[in-house]
Amino acid sequence: MAHRIAENISRTGWKERLLLASPLLIFFILWQALPNLGGLFESYIVPPTGVVKEILIIARSGELWTHITISFRRALLGFLVATLVAVPLGFLMGGWFSGIEKTFYPILAFLGKLNPFSLFPLFVMLLGIGEVSKTAIVTWVCLWPLLFRTISGVKDLDPLLVKAARGMGCSKFLLFFKVVVPGATPEIFSGLQMACSTSFFILVAAEMIGSTRGLGYLVWNAQMQFMIPRLFAATVTISGLGLLINWVLRSLERQLLSWRPPQAF
Repeated sequence: MAHRIAENISRTGWKERLLLASPLLIFFILWQALPNLGGLFESYIVPPTGVVKEILIIARSGELWTHITISFRRALLGFLVATLVAVPLGFLMGGWFSGIEKTFYPILAFLGKLNPFSLFPLFVMLLGIGEVSKTAIVTWVCLWPLLFRTISGVKDLDPLLVKAARGMGCSKFLLFFKVVVPGATPEIFSGLQMACSTSFFILVAAEMIGSTRGLGYLVWNAQMQFMIPRLFAATVTISGLGLLINWVLRSLERQLLSWRPPQAF
């Protein structure tokens, strides 16, 4: 009896997985079939098999890994600078200096809503067209979701936990590291996910202007030279790396926040 129940659950699981995967399978089938229709489809659409072939060609030459390494280095530097600034500032503004947050929130909200693409020419004009401007635009984009999420995590902390810790004679140092930090960490991770994904894609856009290396340059160069297979290969690589970054952050969140219920993820 138990064996039959387990078998039925297993079958149900496979059916659900197949149902979830069916839209993706249909998408790839249509993508593979479209170039066979001829005309513009054949000229401007590269099938998945052609994209994989082009990715392997670029990877074997070493060019793809060079561009990926450079883009990741730039994105990581800007992301780290934003984290070192936004997270401590978020704890201060959300907790001990909440009055500052209330006073400056309209200005912070305005700055956080500015379109980073429209700001990039300003960064280039002030900081030049080199590495500094690219790192600065990534830092700017990552700063706001990290700051706002950290403030929200500290402000939304259950006051009963704080009262209980104080009632047990917990010092301010232990209160911060044992109650405030763990309580705000889920919101901080949410900000980290938003900032990390955004930083990578904004960097790719920035690399299309005045850059000779990086994934953004790879896309721009393929477009200018009308190398359609390479353009598709670069675009798919960027999307795949974005998914990989999101998966790594989610896995890290599950490991560090294992005390949270599975539904929270």
